[in-house]
Amino acid sequence: MSKRRVVRALIGLGWCLLALPALAQTDPSLTQTNLPGITVTAPYTTEHGGYLISGDFKVDPRMPSVVFPAQPLVKDDILSIQPLRLADNEYLVLQECARTDCSEAHIVRVWNADGATDPAGNSEDRIWIKHENKYFIWLKRLPWQASAMSCGQCGNRFSSFRQMSPPLILIPVGALAAYNRKALLAAETAAPVPVESQKHEGSTFVVTFKGGSTVRIKRMHAAN
Repeated sequence: MSKRRVVRALIGLGWCLLALPALAQTDPSLTQTNLPGITVTAPYTTEHGGYLISGDFKVDPRMPSVVFPAQPLVKDDILSIQPLRLADNEYLVLQECARTDCSEAHIVRVWNADGATDPAGNSEDRIWIKHENKYFIWLKRLPWQASAMSCGQCGNRFSSFRQMSPPLILIPVGALAAYNRKALLAAETAAPVPVESQKHEGSTFVVTFKGGSTVRIKRMHAAN
């Protein structure tokens, strides 16, 4: 078995370890699910403007690089993800499972040091959840130093990515990726950046990754 297949197998195993009973019945189409009703309550939940504002997220010790909701996100939730400090070579990723066993995942949004690479609507930090699913957040470091010298107008940060891939895999595409193909292949199977610390500030979950990058996360769920 190749190194890449070994890594993907371990990723799949890790995700299975995390699977909560409430997450087990996600339909592969991503449009129909059989998840139970969600009650978003926790010590760090507040109510404002008809929404429950919750920082009910966590990092499981078995997957110390992954942040996920303690309860599955459901249709019409609003997910707020605010990176405070990302290094030039860091990419914060929000993915959702694209298959029942989560052997394949879909990129929802990616942030680099300049902000969201594909902001939707009026806010790059808020994501409208359109269907119930398994969502997870993680940080990846990719090479970037060689880009400006060899690619002219490409810039030095990746902004386009393959939409479908195994979970915890980020694959840049486009001209900049082509100029850095060899370095990206070497980095593809590198593990995501581990979480160094986590805490709750009121109804906001604050996570700091190794190296100092900090992200503030919260969920807005209709009160009724």
